[in-house]
Amino acid sequence: MIDILSTPVDSSLFYLAVPNPAPAVPEGLQGPVNQVISYAKWIVMSLGMLGILYCAGQMIMGRRNRHQMSADGAMGIPWVIGGISLLAIGAPLINSFL
Repeated sequence: MIDILSTPVDSSLFYLAVPNPAPAVPEGLQGPVNQVISYAKWIVMSLGMLGILYCAGQMIMGRRNRHQMSADGAMGIPWVIGGISLLAIGAPLINSFL
């Protein structure tokens, strides 16, 4: 009589291992892709600076008798800082998941 509970079982029969290769850059694309990313970072940094200046202008112009404009400028600053922060942590954040 064969004891089924003591018979060794191959565990690879119960699950399928999905391969997880490391990311690789296609030949000839590393330079152009890095250039596009650097252009995008420069554009976002410039827009962030313009956003801060715009919020400051709203706060200055809304100082007297236009309180809503001043409040809108003050409420825009966290959004601008949040966008700039995403720019700063974008690459490390993506690298942490890969």
